[in-house]
Amino acid sequence: MGIRFETNGPVAWITLDRPEALNAIDPESHTQLLNAWQRVREDPQIRVAVLTGAGTRAFCSGVDLKRVGEFYGQPPAGHRVEVWNRAPGIGGITRNLEVGKPIIAAINGVCLGIGLEMALACDIRLASSRAILGLPEVRWAIIPGQGGTQRLPRAIPPSMALEMILTAQPIEAKRAAEIGLVNRVYPPTRLLPEARKMAQTIAAHPPRAVQAALAAVRRGLSVPLDQGLRIEQELADPLRDSPDNREARAAFREKRPPRWQA
Repeated sequence: MGIRFETNGPVAWITLDRPEALNAIDPESHTQLLNAWQRVREDPQIRVAVLTGAGTRAFCSGVDLKRVGEFYGQPPAGHRVEVWNRAPGIGGITRNLEVGKPIIAAINGVCLGIGLEMALACDIRLASSRAILGLPEVRWAIIPGQGGTQRLPRAIPPSMALEMILTAQPIEAKRAAEIGLVNRVYPPTRLLPEARKMAQTIAAHPPRAVQAALAAVRRGLSVPLDQGLRIEQELADPLRDSPDNREARAAFREKRPPRWQA
């Protein structure tokens, strides 16, 4: 099937569905992922997305090595960098596709190469205790080229990121949690229920505030602190007397659940 897309109220579930190939990304599943992320971005009823893998063995084992040439062989050699710098990265969210809504990665097994790069492009990472995470690219005479060399050192201390990248050795979920690569580790049977619980918690909050907070953090991480503080105020000020903020105050006074605008 490639990719399975489902919605549960305001939560979209995107499942990498090639368990026989350890959910490796091939050109068809890449295209389906692009369509899925665009749907999440454009559908006002969707407030949070969860990305996971089918089966119990893998979140995503990387790019399908049997078909890797179809990803990289299309543009002429002299123009590949120019093309890739404009196009969405493999898996969609790794480059040049901003969803603007929170994404939770539920890492249920092997998470290697593009699998980890997609997880790094998510906002929150939850892992099964059986998860294995790594960037093995240098073993194949390449480097992590879908954000791995940039996002991993921003997620964990640079020296630890370099250890993972240069040794090409994966780490277990427990170690990933210790260094801050994943937020939490759960027994395998609890991973998806806990991801669902977290997604529903986020989705219950006013969507404009959630998306503004997400934008403030994401945009602020790439600039010096003084610029980040300005970005924060630009995003915070319109919310201070917004309809949702007035509704929050009214609901508090009236002791009732708030009713957020879409």
